[in-house]
Amino acid sequence: MVLSETMADWVDWDQAAYLLGLSLGAITPEVPFSKSKRIFWEDNPAGRGLHAALLALVEGGLLESRDDDEQFRWVATAKHLNEFD
Repeated sequence: MVLSETMADWVDWDQAAYLLGLSLGAITPEVPFSKSKRIFWEDNPAGRGLHAALLALVEGGLLESRDDDEQFRWVATAKHLNEFD
């Protein structure tokens, strides 16, 4: 799954973390998001790490966030990092 495609629209932080985990291969797509929520709602290193990675992607300019609902989406104008002008 390509994160830039799966996060084209705003998603809540837990679903964004799930999609990031899928794109990294850390989460299997055979277990749906609805059955994977405990990874993000229980206090554990993997859930915290995926959330921190989302924030780092915001800082890096690849994702944008909305603070009201803590939602994330891919920055539509973001280029591939290896495409240089």
